[in-house]
Amino acid sequence: MDENEVFPIDNEDDDVVVTLSLDDGSEVTCEIITIFDLGDQDYIVLIPLDKDGQPNAEGDVYIYRYNEDETGAPSLENIMSDEEYEAVAARFDEIIEEEGTVEEE
Repeated sequence: MDENEVFPIDNEDDDVVVTLSLDDGSEVTCEIITIFDLGDQDYIVLIPLDKDGQPNAEGDVYIYRYNEDETGAPSLENIMSDEEYEAVAARFDEIIEEEGTVEEE
């Protein structure tokens, strides 16, 4: 994924939905679960939606570094280190435990 790519947001729903363009040229629609910080970096957790707009049955999520430029335009960046990813995934697990379970429709 291009770390400087801005993703479109679908404002017609209560849930914030974004469309990601993947490296292979395909697109996947995801719902934003949360954005949180760990240290000095923000992270975003997305859940891919199926063709009916429902969260995927497997419960898979995508986790990226999240940044905004001076104008507030968002960008995502892959997490390259296993150590960083494990720390972020552990923090996300804590957030889920604090809030209960991920809300499903």
